[in-house]
Amino acid sequence: MRILVTGATGMLGRAVVAELSAGGHTVAAMSRRVHRWQDAEPVLADLAEGTGLDEAVDGAQAVVHLASAPYQRGYTDEVELDGTQRLLTAAAAAGVEHVLYTSIVGADRVPWGYFGTKVKAEAVVRESPVPWTILRSTQFHDFIDQAVTKMARMPVMISDRGIVGQPVDVRDVARRIGRRLVDGPTYDVEECGGPEVLEFDQLLRQWQDVRGVRKPILHLRIPGKLGKGFRGGSVTTDDRTGRITWQQYLAEKSGRR
Repeated sequence: MRILVTGATGMLGRAVVAELSAGGHTVAAMSRRVHRWQDAEPVLADLAEGTGLDEAVDGAQAVVHLASAPYQRGYTDEVELDGTQRLLTAAAAAGVEHVLYTSIVGADRVPWGYFGTKVKAEAVVRESPVPWTILRSTQFHDFIDQAVTKMARMPVMISDRGIVGQPVDVRDVARRIGRRLVDGPTYDVEECGGPEVLEFDQLLRQWQDVRGVRKPILHLRIPGKLGKGFRGGSVTTDDRTGRITWQQYLAEKSGRR
């Protein structure tokens, strides 16, 4: 199968390109700038500008739409809403048989600005004539690691005791995407979660143990509907697709370092 991957140079994008290539698919890896790939065909296109999209989808049986631009004000909507519409219009004209769009578990339940953008983009996908699947995943290990690493620069680390998360590895998500593409579109929303649900205190303490950091944890309660959403388990799912735990990810990354 020939598969176009948007956002191919991103964290999940690189894992998806590797997974699909290893599975014997022909992968067209789309990005805004020139990037060299070992097992994929580089494709230059820009969702915000709308350039190169017709050429990008030409000959593709499926599109994995991963491109995102979180927390960049107007540019976020240009990529994630207008850009998604442009991509789907081009995909429909090219006869693409399946668009798989990735979103976030809890996006429709937690009042967080970027989550709302993902829900709007999901609606664009649903309204497209192209057969579709929406795959919502829990938070990636890498994103949590980046956030905790920044927090560790402070004298104390901050946690809300009631918050729970379900971190998932991008390689596990990539494997799930590969299986879904083989099975075909569902016209439905699926969820993809990590192997365990952890309190935020547990996430921090495991991170400290692996990194050899010793800092006190200050407990503060996130106020309002946002805090209620995170404490209510809205960003977790019954799905346990993931196999790589948070601690395994940290140990592996620490070993690489």
